[in-house]
Amino acid sequence: MAQNSQIGGDATSRNLSQKLYFAAWRWHFYAGLYVVPFLIMLAVTGMMMMFLTQFDGRDGEKIAVTPAGTALTISDQAAAATSAVPGEVVEYIGPKSDALATVFRVKTDTNQMMVAVDPYTGDVLDSWNRRAGLYDLADNIHGSLLLGDTGDRLIEIAAGLGLVLVLTGLYLWWPRGNAAAAFVPNFAARGRALWKSLHAVVGFWMSAILVVFLISGLSWAGIWGGKFVQAWSTFPAEKWDNVPLSDDIHASMGHGNQNDVPWALEQTQMPASGSDSGVAGTAEGAPVDIDSLTALGRDLGLEGRFRVAYPGSETGVWTINRDSMSSDSTDPMGDVTIHVDQYTGKILADVRFADYSLAGKSMAVSIPFHMGLMGLWNLLLNTVFCLSVIFVCVSGVVMWIKRRPTNSLRLAAPPAPSEMPLWKGALLIAAVVSVAFPLVGITLVAVLAFDVLVLSNIPALKRVFS
Repeated sequence: MAQNSQIGGDATSRNLSQKLYFAAWRWHFYAGLYVVPFLIMLAVTGMMMMFLTQFDGRDGEKIAVTPAGTALTISDQAAAATSAVPGEVVEYIGPKSDALATVFRVKTDTNQMMVAVDPYTGDVLDSWNRRAGLYDLADNIHGSLLLGDTGDRLIEIAAGLGLVLVLTGLYLWWPRGNAAAAFVPNFAARGRALWKSLHAVVGFWMSAILVVFLISGLSWAGIWGGKFVQAWSTFPAEKWDNVPLSDDIHASMGHGNQNDVPWALEQTQMPASGSDSGVAGTAEGAPVDIDSLTALGRDLGLEGRFRVAYPGSETGVWTINRDSMSSDSTDPMGDVTIHVDQYTGKILADVRFADYSLAGKSMAVSIPFHMGLMGLWNLLLNTVFCLSVIFVCVSGVVMWIKRRPTNSLRLAAPPAPSEMPLWKGALLIAAVVSVAFPLVGITLVAVLAFDVLVLSNIPALKRVFS
């Protein structure tokens, strides 16, 4: 009797495990239907941006020059830029080395132009519309599919469902027999079995990095990032010793789809010029201009490239910024944002990596990692990762094609368990996800309702999707 009870218990356990496996496979399949095209797009455009940044620069600033004596003052270089492209200089982008051009962003009557100047001769080497480059096209596709907020929301759903894809994929991958086969592809297999082995093993090895990429990408998204995480993780302007605050937030310094200020500061109010607040900044008696601001940056220990944004209004401030996310350096822990009163030259705010919240620090590291900006190792790792993402997506499609009946219009989704085990727990998880990731939660509920209420009750549709 005891032996029969043991056998019955084992059978029940196997039956439960099988039902959970098919449930995870079905959700993995449904999530993949939506996510795969987005993951391929994100991987391709991500690699485009990484390599363009390495060889051309995000702002096209990697233009070589021949060092010849002492460089001209920054104000003289700025004057040369506006003589070639009439307008108002709004940003100085310092060169990373003595053998590279200085770049200025110039606001004209119609757009914003980037102007590259030889710092030794003052010659204008090139000028271009900041938003018209190949990097910008890839960036806009990567962030919004060229569809604005609609595209942002679609990608946010894809990133959230990507997490579902990872979790269900890891459950399907979990070793249930030969543990070694879970970590090394079975090259002796043939046909769909080989594709399945490659898909599972490559998917496992890239899953941790994919989660980092998805979370950091979600943190830039409009709903989960802007309304939830970023809004509660921003740097509090109250820490700035009661300096007067502007109505503008740091995000107003951005231009187009590119992110020009640290994630942790985007929602923080800007300080305002026009008071006696602040601490000693530019040299006493020196005019508060681009020359004194770049000198202040050097005095504060900013080596190599950093940027200076000009005041945008009568109460605006000068902003000295070194940000690894903008390819200024390879060390996110060295990020600096300094605001200076445009009238007195006093420092109103000096924000460093150590001042960020835990979420802000996480994003300060994960974003340049996401973008491949932390050195050659990061570029190579991300390249392998992006190629792995494309392979896993393609192999998933290949397995689906091999599994589908020939000459059939059926979707060939994995079969749903006749009785879903632990369904109350699944509903609880869906409820938590809906609160934490609203768009993803709504999508999951919609798919679940379609699967349970529509497919199960309309035989014609059930035949197509089964």
